[in-house]
Amino acid sequence: MNNNDLEPSKQRVYPELALNIITRQDHNVSREQISENALKVLYRLHGAGFEAYLVGGGVRDLLLGGKPKDFDVATNATPEQIRQLFRNCRLIGRRFRLAHIMFGRDIIEVATFRGHHQENNKQLASQSEAGMLLRDNVYGTIDEDAERRDFTINAMYYNIADYSIHDYAGGREDMEDKLVRLIGDPETRYREDPVRMLRAIRFAVKLDFDIEEETAAPIEHLAPLLRDIPAARLYEESLKMLQSGYGLETYHLMREYDLFQQLFPTIAQYFSEEYDSQTELMLDLALDSTDQRIEEGKRINPAFMFAAMLWYPMMEQAKELMHSHNFNDYDAVMEASNRILDEVVKRIAIPRRHTATIREIWQLQLRLPRRTGKRAFRLMELNKFRAGFDFLEMRGEVEGGETKQLADWWETFQTAGRNMRQAMVTDLDGTTATGKPSSRRRRSPRKKKSKTSS
Repeated sequence: MNNNDLEPSKQRVYPELALNIITRQDHNVSREQISENALKVLYRLHGAGFEAYLVGGGVRDLLLGGKPKDFDVATNATPEQIRQLFRNCRLIGRRFRLAHIMFGRDIIEVATFRGHHQENNKQLASQSEAGMLLRDNVYGTIDEDAERRDFTINAMYYNIADYSIHDYAGGREDMEDKLVRLIGDPETRYREDPVRMLRAIRFAVKLDFDIEEETAAPIEHLAPLLRDIPAARLYEESLKMLQSGYGLETYHLMREYDLFQQLFPTIAQYFSEEYDSQTELMLDLALDSTDQRIEEGKRINPAFMFAAMLWYPMMEQAKELMHSHNFNDYDAVMEASNRILDEVVKRIAIPRRHTATIREIWQLQLRLPRRTGKRAFRLMELNKFRAGFDFLEMRGEVEGGETKQLADWWETFQTAGRNMRQAMVTDLDGTTATGKPSSRRRRSPRKKKSKTSS
């Protein structure tokens, strides 16, 4: 019987890796590139007699000549021992017990080397029948920790003791070949943690690497496993995927492997073979706009992205409500908004503060056509006006016609002087919000009663 014939929880996942020690003179990583706070943590652990390594994406990005976003540390010290060394430490997590060393807003994450476990001990480690790790607090050696890491390019350790790099899985070679490769049997590793499928996509896009053939092969088949991931975790992962500066390309690769469809089934039902539905056109526009804002150093708001992604699916539901329940357009949109957000939040736990903003942006789409009298001036004073207008512009690009004309009107109105604004509003008198002649009948003036003499 071979390894693949075993139950997922019994399979041999962790291979014996060949350690390659890259000495200081043979790599380009300098302490000057490592954050001061990360060095403080590394040196204090080392000074207390513990092993201390910079690990994972930080080492990978430094070797690639980039600037790491985070610096993570691995050690043989237990979380409790770490807490004794650092007064600015807090322990977090039940699934993975971690130490966070706080330096103001800068947080250095410290993990104890993970070991292997074959039998379930619910206090330390547990695994579902499908092979997913539910809790994982078995500690071990650095060799075991390397075997437990997900990708070869993340299994490199920078040793603060002699500034060498310990490469356990051929990560440096895969970096040179521009490959994202899982350590161990891909199907079993994905079953352990289905989020690894998302990570494979994210690293491939971010680093401009290819996903190694065997690593890529099971993804589409195992994509439905993402349904078992907690909604709060999927929300965080969705932001990493779509709001890290490579959202558009990431979305297209996710879709190719049937991953986006698992996270957003409400959106996926409106996909077309030609990639040209209004939902798909808006997705491309919203994600491209987000990528551009990140590149320009501008602020981004997840609520705006989700409002754009969900607008046309929501409007389809609103149309159905108008047809089946005879709702007016406003009531239909309000009810459809509630329904679709409730549906999405079950899969992606979008925080309430963002769902409130999404509703505001959507409601503004109903108010922006109403510009007569003082309405246009009052709308511009609203807190979410700019977000509502930016979204209207994107709708104009997708829909054209009257929506584009309305967006152009608002663009001119915002940059016009007071007199011109008043003239623009005056010109709207006698027309509907879309510029068509009003069909509403004017009320006849009430006749005055004639006075009668007493």
